[in-house]
Amino acid sequence: MTDERTRVPVSACILAFQEIDRIADCIRSASFCEQVIVVDSGSTDGTQECAARLGAEVVVRSPFPGFRAQRQAALDLARHDWVLLLDADERVTDELRARIVGLLREGFTARGYEFPRRNHYLGRVIRRGLWWPDRKLRLVDRRFARVGGVDPHDAIELTDGSAPGLIDAPVEHLNYRSFRAHADTIDRYATEAARNVVASGRRVGWIDVVIRPPAVFLKSLFLKLGFVDGWRGVLIAAMAFRYDLLKYRRALRLKRRGGAS
Repeated sequence: MTDERTRVPVSACILAFQEIDRIADCIRSASFCEQVIVVDSGSTDGTQECAARLGAEVVVRSPFPGFRAQRQAALDLARHDWVLLLDADERVTDELRARIVGLLREGFTARGYEFPRRNHYLGRVIRRGLWWPDRKLRLVDRRFARVGGVDPHDAIELTDGSAPGLIDAPVEHLNYRSFRAHADTIDRYATEAARNVVASGRRVGWIDVVIRPPAVFLKSLFLKLGFVDGWRGVLIAAMAFRYDLLKYRRALRLKRRGGAS
């Protein structure tokens, strides 16, 4: 085993926008990293200044180009090959930190590693439904990684086709600050997703509007045991229903208009 002083260095890349109440805890949780970069989308609430005071390298990329482009830019800014990718509303738990440091000292068996997100929603940790285990590939060797997916849902991909490893320790995810914030995000994301559906040339019809929203509601609430989380689990399932309903209704409307403008 190598000494911690000679372990593999790692860069933490954090996406942020108007996160003055959250950015400090996120940066502190990544303090074991040799480099911390905050890629900010033009915050005016003091997020950038707070991050700089805590020693992070702050890079402003505004206007926001989309999650996929913004996270790829963050990945490209990393000084070290191994990169930990975070959002400002996420915190590295002590357990996850210990597992990552162990890998940095002892060596890697994969090009990247997934770990679950422990989602907090309206004052409670969510244990079931679509939000658990919510695994994300966020620790990667950037020489073999890129950002894929379709906005607003970016996803890290390993370019050599290998399977990621799994770290069974969670990152904390402080989800929406309020129900209003959840509803507003659903509305924005559904519009963007609808545009992407149409732009991709994918076929969409009334069958999507009629079948998909109830299917995701039932999956979240019953198949994934969301009901165990009580009224929060029901609410999460209902909002998943609403997201799919808005997405496919808007996609159908855009398709009839002849484009995704």
